[in-house]
Amino acid sequence: MPLKSDHATPGPSLGLELAVAAVLALTCAFVAGWLNLHEALFSISRRWETLQVDEWPLAALVFALCATWIAWRRYRQAWRDLLARQQAERRLAAVLAQNRELAQQHLQIQEAERKHLARELHDELGQYLNAIKLDAVTLTASPTTDAGAVHKSAAHIVTTVDHLHGVVSDMIRRLRPAGLDELGLQAALESCVDHWRGRLPQTRFALSCSGGLDDLGEAMNLGVYRLIQEGLTNAHKHAAAKRVDISLRRSDASDADGSVELLISDDGRGMNDNAAIGGYGIRGMRERVEMLGGRFAIESLPGRGTTIHVTLPLQGGPA
Repeated sequence: MPLKSDHATPGPSLGLELAVAAVLALTCAFVAGWLNLHEALFSISRRWETLQVDEWPLAALVFALCATWIAWRRYRQAWRDLLARQQAERRLAAVLAQNRELAQQHLQIQEAERKHLARELHDELGQYLNAIKLDAVTLTASPTTDAGAVHKSAAHIVTTVDHLHGVVSDMIRRLRPAGLDELGLQAALESCVDHWRGRLPQTRFALSCSGGLDDLGEAMNLGVYRLIQEGLTNAHKHAAAKRVDISLRRSDASDADGSVELLISDDGRGMNDNAAIGGYGIRGMRERVEMLGGRFAIESLPGRGTTIHVTLPLQGGPA
């Protein structure tokens, strides 16, 4: 449902309201003077002199002033509440817009990944499986005495199978972190960083892990891995960094209420505040951290690198 506009319908001006009040007061004074209202009230109140009825108007005036002051305070509080609600609605509208953009970006990335996998399945697996089939047909059709042809076809099959194994391994690595289930988080991160070292030999990657990281749980392991994966991608793709340092530490390893702290820093080109807030990669990382109940902070200046600090509670509650 669309949010209401932040601009309320303008009411009467303060000057007009004061003018109306002054006219009413003067009219009341004129009518009271014409009717000699004060004298009439005085003659009536003399019958109740023992009760000091003639002094009650002063008490009524004090009560009216106090009621006016209370009404003014309530009006100011209501105005502050209205401003706070309008600000909350604006923030909510901005967050909803960001979530819609992020959801659209996620769908685009998902479709791009599916398209890429489909192309690889068609180009790589289909082509090389056909090559294996041709070699097998050649082996079947070749005379048994032609050892050279048999050896050549068999060697070609082995080479093709090795290539297919590499393609399938790369697909599996993109779909699911290699070794995360069997070897644990630290080994999976070391494998990931080694993979980046092989891709970018001119960039220095440093990984530091401390504390007990073996029993963080499925959601925490996958979340930390994806955060580091996205941080490495941003450092290479957007920052053109020559050095990337990753520090993962579990505080209070013996306490179930501890936390996991992740620090990713690089010496890249950095970015301004708008880019730090609006980038899809950064927003995706922030969204993932919030889903895990953690805190996300980023420090970056143009030309002075970027540092991402993440704190995740082990219980997964709000930080």
